[in-house]
Amino acid sequence: MKKLDRRKLLAAGGIGLSGLIASCSGANEQSSGNDTPASPAVNLKKTRHLNMVTSWPPQFPGLGTAAERIAETVEKLTEGSLQIKLFGAGELVPAHQEFDAVSSGAADIYHATEYYWQGKSKGFAFFSAVPFGMTSIEAMSWMEFGGGNELWQDLSKQFNVVSMAGGSTGSQMGGWFKKEINTIDDFRGLVMRIPGFGGDVIKAVGGVPKLLAGGAIYQALQSGAIDATEWVGPWNDLAFGFYREASYYYGPGFHEPGPILSLGVNLDVWNSFSDAERFAIKTACNQENTLSMSQYNWENQQALKTLVDEHGVQMRTFSDDIWRILGNVTKDVLSDIGNSDPTTKKIYDSYMSALSGAKRMSQYGDGGYLRVRDL
Repeated sequence: MKKLDRRKLLAAGGIGLSGLIASCSGANEQSSGNDTPASPAVNLKKTRHLNMVTSWPPQFPGLGTAAERIAETVEKLTEGSLQIKLFGAGELVPAHQEFDAVSSGAADIYHATEYYWQGKSKGFAFFSAVPFGMTSIEAMSWMEFGGGNELWQDLSKQFNVVSMAGGSTGSQMGGWFKKEINTIDDFRGLVMRIPGFGGDVIKAVGGVPKLLAGGAIYQALQSGAIDATEWVGPWNDLAFGFYREASYYYGPGFHEPGPILSLGVNLDVWNSFSDAERFAIKTACNQENTLSMSQYNWENQQALKTLVDEHGVQMRTFSDDIWRILGNVTKDVLSDIGNSDPTTKKIYDSYMSALSGAKRMSQYGDGGYLRVRDL
């Protein structure tokens, strides 16, 4: 006699395990005069505890809360079978070592942004922020529908990681400067906290880029270790109090027109999840892609008003000449990076093709509208 398949038996006729328990306990039968209440449903799901390391200070507005929302949504969607504990930068692993921790299995998940890993492959930064590149929605479109995600997975899986977009700050500001930037020569010798390809561009025009974790920026600005810094935008910049150390606030920024936050999962851990659990994680990230951009757009408006009206911050924009020079230098920098190795070239070619299409559409879409909105 063939051995009965217990799972098939339970699934037969659409009955699940909880339904079988209820049937056997008599919970679905009509009362026969016994007023004893039926036993509550039994939750037989096993709870799995995961660690998420982040690049952000603990509970930091926007960046940290995006990671928190993803963790909370995953727990709800999986009905508690996946519970994620968050660790801020430096709490479990040093800042900017989150990728290594997840790659090695020392942690299960990270929440960060991919240009922090460009020392491993320049290709990672294309999934974070590209100077004079795509806005958040344009970049998301490329990832979801233009082949970007497939290229991202091809790269990240080489390091035992599965990565995906997990939020966005929207376009970022140009940064805080202790002196005015009137010409491109004002960047020469300027020590600036700026990561990613933006740092490569600053270096190309004579500046000195520094990569510092968020929690270390204010002290560096205060001590004079750096002359300028970019971070995110008014909401996060106000929280750090940069206005107390640098008088001039420049915007917009050339370096991060649409930065994407990322969620990375150890590949072995990812493969151990059920299809439903993987779907829950992707759904939580997709939700955060919308929520974070919406929240940043709103909170930045309020914070900018506070910075200007209450703290007397002096707003500045880079001159057209500076924009032109930075744009031309960026083309050379990206071309060199894009042709540095076959993997990066494949990503670069795909990104630049998507950017070309986005620029063309923008003339008749958001970009065109913004030019005429206040006429």
